[in-house]
Amino acid sequence: MQRQKEIIVGLDIGTTKICSVVGEVERNEINIIGIGCHPSIGLRKGVVVNIESTVDSIKKAIEEAELMAGCEISSAYAGIAGGHITGFNSRGIVAIKGSEITQHDVERVIDAARAVAIPMDREVIHVIPQEFIVDDQDGIQNPLGMAGVRLEAKIHIVTGAVTSAHNIVKCANRSGLDVCDIVLEPLASGEAVLTDEERELGTALLDLGGGTTDLAIFSGKNIKHTFVLSLGGTNLTNDIAVGLRSPLGEAEKIKKKYGTCLSKSIGNDESIEVPDTGGRKPRKLSRQILGEILEPRMEEIFTLIKREIYRAKMERVISSGIVVSGGTALLDGVIDVAEAIFNLPTRLGRPRGISGLVDVVNNPMYATAVGLVMYGAKHETSKKFRIRDKNIFNRVMSRMKRWFKEII
Repeated sequence: MQRQKEIIVGLDIGTTKICSVVGEVERNEINIIGIGCHPSIGLRKGVVVNIESTVDSIKKAIEEAELMAGCEISSAYAGIAGGHITGFNSRGIVAIKGSEITQHDVERVIDAARAVAIPMDREVIHVIPQEFIVDDQDGIQNPLGMAGVRLEAKIHIVTGAVTSAHNIVKCANRSGLDVCDIVLEPLASGEAVLTDEERELGTALLDLGGGTTDLAIFSGKNIKHTFVLSLGGTNLTNDIAVGLRSPLGEAEKIKKKYGTCLSKSIGNDESIEVPDTGGRKPRKLSRQILGEILEPRMEEIFTLIKREIYRAKMERVISSGIVVSGGTALLDGVIDVAEAIFNLPTRLGRPRGISGLVDVVNNPMYATAVGLVMYGAKHETSKKFRIRDKNIFNRVMSRMKRWFKEII
C-alpha cells in the first residue's frame, strides 16, 4: 500500500484575486501539486465587503486546485491583511523557579509579555517570540535547559479587527473549508521569498497587493516590525481610469500590458490605444502619459512605507535591502523606483525552496499562497488532512455532526 503524504493548502484571499496552492509535504520537502486562481470581487482593501461573492470566488479557486492536485480539500491556512492590522513589540520578565529553564518557564514569560491591554473589538492573530534574555545575556533564541535566575522575553504581537478575521473564517467555512490558522500575509510571504542570510542580516519585505501594501521587517531570523498600508495596485488602476477616461476593466488591461513606472524610459514615438466610455471610438495616446500617471503613485506608496520604517526606527536594521513581492511588483520599473526612494539594493521576491510546479508558481503574485503552505508545514496543527482519505460520505457526516453540535 502506498504511503499517504501530508497535504497542506494555502488560501490567499486578496483584493484582486483569490489563490489556493496545494502542497505535498514529505521528509521536510514541499512539492507543489495544485494551483487554483480566480478573480476576487468581494473584497476592498483586504477586507471582506461581500460574503456571497467572496464565497463564490473561493469555491472556484478551490475546485481548480482540487482538479489539478487530484485530491479533495477540506482545510486550509488563510491569509489576512488590511488596514485594520496593527503590530507592536512587548516584553515580559519572570523569575526562574528551578535550577534550569523549562518549557513552563518559557510559556510563563511569553504570557507575561503578552499581558497588554487590547481593545474588545480587536483580537490577537500572532504572538511571535523575537529573542530571550537570561540574566542580561541577550540574543538567545531557545533558552531551554539554560541556568539562570531571571528570564526575559521580547515578542511581537499582531492584532486585527475581530469582525474582519471572523468574516474570513466565515467565507472559508461557507465554501466547505475548515481554517487551520489565520496568518498575516507578509509573514507568509517572508517564508516563501526570503533567504536565511536576508532574515539574519535584516531585510524589509514589501508585499505589493491589489488593495494593500504590506511591510514586514526581519532581522536576526525574527520579525521585528509589521505594517499595512491601505494603498495598492487597485489605486494604480483607478488613477489610469481617471487619467485616461477609460472603464476600470480596460484600465486594468492597459496597466498590465503597457504600464510602467519609469516615464523617462518611454520613447516619444510609443503610443497606446485607449477604449473610451459611452461607446465612443478608441483614442490613441502617448505611452508617456501612462508613465506620468503611475510613477507618482508608486513613489507615494514607497515614500509612505519609508516614513513608517523611520518612524519605527528600523532604518539601520534593514542592511541587506528590500525584497518586493505581490502581483503589483510585476509592473515595469517598480524595482528601479524602490531603489531610488529607499537608496537600498532591491530585488523581486519569487517563491523558493519548493519543488513540483515550480515554473507555474515562480511568480511574485503566488508568494503569499506558497508561503502559507510553508507556514503550515512549519507550524503543524491537528486539522491537517491526508490525500484521498476522506470520501464525500465522510465529509457530509462530519458536517452534519458539526451542525447538530451547533444546534444543541
